[in-house]
Amino acid sequence: MAQIISVHSFRGGTGKSNLIANIASTMALQGQRVGIIDTDIQSPGIHVIFGLDENKMVYTLNDYLWGRCNIQDAASDVTHALIAEHTTTVKGSLYLVPSSIKAGEIARVLREGYDVVRLNDGFQELIRTLKLDYLLIDTHPGLNEETLLSIGISNILIVILRPDNQDFQGTAVTVDVARKLKVPKMLMVINKALPALDFADLQEQVEKIYNVPVAGILPLSEDMVQLASKGIFSLHYSGHPISQAIKGIADKITGLVVSR
Repeated sequence: MAQIISVHSFRGGTGKSNLIANIASTMALQGQRVGIIDTDIQSPGIHVIFGLDENKMVYTLNDYLWGRCNIQDAASDVTHALIAEHTTTVKGSLYLVPSSIKAGEIARVLREGYDVVRLNDGFQELIRTLKLDYLLIDTHPGLNEETLLSIGISNILIVILRPDNQDFQGTAVTVDVARKLKVPKMLMVINKALPALDFADLQEQVEKIYNVPVAGILPLSEDMVQLASKGIFSLHYSGHPISQAIKGIADKITGLVVSR
């Protein structure tokens, strides 16, 4: 049975899209059929990491939401991005449903909203037509109707936060809402942690605050900044501490599924 994984942060700028791209790529390299949907419609961007040219996108999630196409028509096969950056054969597949970067499309969403029931139907249709093992949802930061839907239907919720007091406070709200929505499994990921910090102590503190397991801690890295979303970090720097942490997070997700 396919697993829906929502990746969420209370505030923007946490590195959510990069985390999703790297987890999904790791899973695909391990032989899984993986899909990503960019539901951060107000500020889309994950397509950049996979080298998708917005001018060449025939359909996007916006087109599906406005009834212009089927959801699978908006899915781009981005497995080639893994093949281009990886020396071994890619065993699985990776698909991305991007959101439109066009100002008019974004303005329409902000002005009119969209049918969240149709969005949910699209999740299920994409899983069925592409025979996915995992569907990762890149949510919009904060809490709104669309985000609550994504969280509510998820098998696993990953909450990403930085070691910052504003993130800590907002994350408490997210975790509380997720518990009220009865999300089956929840994991935390700490990003942009100063390498000088005691990661074991930081993990212990966060797990004590939220009573949620920490799946991984990603250090603040100049290499990540220099890559500037021009590709998948864990493929460019396979031995990097961030890449090792990403693999550990993917393994924990798989472990949660196996242990069900």
